[in-house]
Amino acid sequence: MRITLNGSEENLAASLTIAELVRAKNWQPERIVVEVNQEIIGRDSWSKVLLQEHDQVEILSFVGGGEN
Repeated sequence: MRITLNGSEENLAASLTIAELVRAKNWQPERIVVEVNQEIIGRDSWSKVLLQEHDQVEILSFVGGGEN
């Protein structure tokens, strides 16, 4: 199955939920936001949303910093 992940084509062996994709990529769930087809998906829905062929997935991570 093919999806676009952060602007690059990615081949997945099978359909995955967002939660499964996050685990497979070893991302820290508390530090990211997931957008599928230009819609932000709440963390409580990650285990329910099954990715589909040609979905466009963007992973946005939080970066700390700023002035002290």
